[in-house]
Amino acid sequence: MRRLAVAAVLAGVLVAAAACKDEKSATPAPVAWSKVELGAAEPVVLAQHGSELLVGLRHRGAKVVPEAQILRSGRWTPIGVKPNPASPYAFEAIWYSIAYDGKQLLALGGASGGAHSNTRWTVWTGTPQAGLVEHPQNFWTFGGQTAGDLFSAVLTPSGGALLGTWGGVETGNDAMVWLPQPDGKWTRQDPTKTALQSTSSLLVGPGFGTTLDDSIVLVGSQVRLAPNTVAQEAAVWRSTKFNQGWKRIALPEPGNRSQANTATCAKDCVISGYVDGKLAIWQLDASGTATRLQGVPSVPVGDKDKLPPPIVDGDKIVQIVAQDNKVEVLTGQGEKWTVQEAQGPQGRVTDAVLMPDHELYLIAGTSLWQTTLS
Repeated sequence: MRRLAVAAVLAGVLVAAAACKDEKSATPAPVAWSKVELGAAEPVVLAQHGSELLVGLRHRGAKVVPEAQILRSGRWTPIGVKPNPASPYAFEAIWYSIAYDGKQLLALGGASGGAHSNTRWTVWTGTPQAGLVEHPQNFWTFGGQTAGDLFSAVLTPSGGALLGTWGGVETGNDAMVWLPQPDGKWTRQDPTKTALQSTSSLLVGPGFGTTLDDSIVLVGSQVRLAPNTVAQEAAVWRSTKFNQGWKRIALPEPGNRSQANTATCAKDCVISGYVDGKLAIWQLDASGTATRLQGVPSVPVGDKDKLPPPIVDGDKIVQIVAQDNKVEVLTGQGEKWTVQEAQGPQGRVTDAVLMPDHELYLIAGTSLWQTTLS
């Protein structure tokens, strides 16, 4: 009997050891990243078109702080940056957004200044060959008592646009689109009686913009106001063509409080944000139908957290997040998700793009990192 008992115990130990081994082997391997050397400057934004990668840089010790480089055929080439002497804030601007369509560049820069340290915005256009040239604007183009915020520069087949917010026609802030004029100046467009306008019962709050073919896509949140009701819900605003035919789409399963932070659009849009303080990801198809993806790992995301745009790699969705200075790679296929630690990157993650050869570039902390997705 004693021998049987001992055998049973040993069998149990072996089964438990095997289970632990299987559980350990089932843990996804970490993702190894390589640091990309860019000299003394720090990467702040990324833009990609085809096989070309553009990096907007910040060189704190230089006379002209904003810099840019483009990666073509494995070789980095500097892009000239030419601030206008009439715009002192252009020399110390930090890139907020750079759009690149393979030919033209449109960039939005900002630097704190003035008595109230408000952001002084600068607009730049050009090409990789000719460089980025800053075009001075009237103070009232982006400033004044009703000024809001700017967050994205976009290029569509119909032209370029700057996206942000502005003091509402009726109340709060409206979503705002600036369009270029032949003289290099930019003008605000009228959002009255469009989905971009806030009303007494619905406040619009976009915070990120991108494009889908000839449409402009804004993501953020809407706040519904009613007696005893203040509800913040993730939302999308999409035009039918350029700055025309705007529609607002409330994203499903918004919980008690939600926000859409970033988006990547190709055939459809994948949108990242949060619901009740946890990471949430939605898909928006071409017809305007949105669904919230299931099985997304429970990652804390707050109002001040930055989410890089989600990566779409075939039928996989990749979202990079940072928690307590630790970077993780979340990969979803259907309702199945894996979480992998990132070896190398540390700090806040701010931007990411995927190249056609499956090379993934990430800005984390003050460095640019690269890995290849399997």
